Formats: sequence, C-alpha cells, structure tokens
Amino acid sequence: MQRLKTRSQFQAVLAGGTVARTAHFALHCAALNVPMVEQKQTEPSTAPPLALFVVQDVWMGAMVPKRWAKRAVTRNAIKRQIYGVSVDFESALPVAAHIVRLRSGFDRKQFVSATSEELKAAVRLELQQLFARAATRPSLPAIKNEAP
Repeated sequence: MQRLKTRSQFQAVLAGGTVARTAHFALHCAALNVPMVEQKQTEPSTAPPLALFVVQDVWMGAMVPKRWAKRAVTRNAIKRQIYGVSVDFESALPVAAHIVRLRSGFDRKQFVSATSEELKAAVRLELQQLFARAATRPSLPAIKNEAP
C-alpha cells in the first residue's frame, strides 16, 4: 500500500467523489487514470509533466482537520487507526487512490481523554464499517481531468 503525500494527489482524489460514509468519516476514491500534472517552474521548460500516481497499487491518505479534532495527539491517534485498518482491508480495496476524511468530531464529553482506549475502539469500529461498505461497492469514480 502506498501513501498519498502531495497536495495534488489529495486534490485529485477528493475530486473523484465519495464512495462510503459513516457518522464521522467519509471515504473518497478515484481511479489511477490521471495521466500527468504540470510541474511548477518559473521558466518554461520542455521537461515532461510528472505522473501523480507512479505505481499501480492501492494508495491511501488520511485527512483529520483541526476543526474536528482539536488536539494533535487525537489527530495522530485517528490517523494511526486509519492507516492500521486500511492495511487490514487492502486486499478488498480496488487498485485506486483513497482518502479517509474525518467529517465530524467525536463527543468530548463521552471521550474525555485525547487518546483513550474507548476512543480508539470507537474509531476502529467505525473505520471497519466504512471500509466494509467501500469493499462492497462495485465501481470507482474517475478523476475529473481539468485543463490547466
């Protein structure tokens, strides 16, 4: 499994669309058919554009905004759960780029500690449901190719 790293990779996958949702998470997915992205340079060059996804594999990214998880320790714990559960479902996921996005916060009254075992268990259970829904989905949205 490959990890998304660049802003352009994240933007391309988010343009692909949502394939599954739970109460707190959304899974975005896009096929790996984006041919190229232009390099940022100050001077014009004849260098070929770079490919967004150079390996035909399952790509995974995690977005946990500060808006929904205020503390860095909570954001990092949720990201670790996302990557951990995604490895379990790697064989069930299609060869494509995926992003798991936190779309609402967990109740701070119910989960007082930033990294409690109860919070980790709740996140893990919901992520398993999310990936199970995505694994049963038949088709992938294609990435919208936009002209520069």
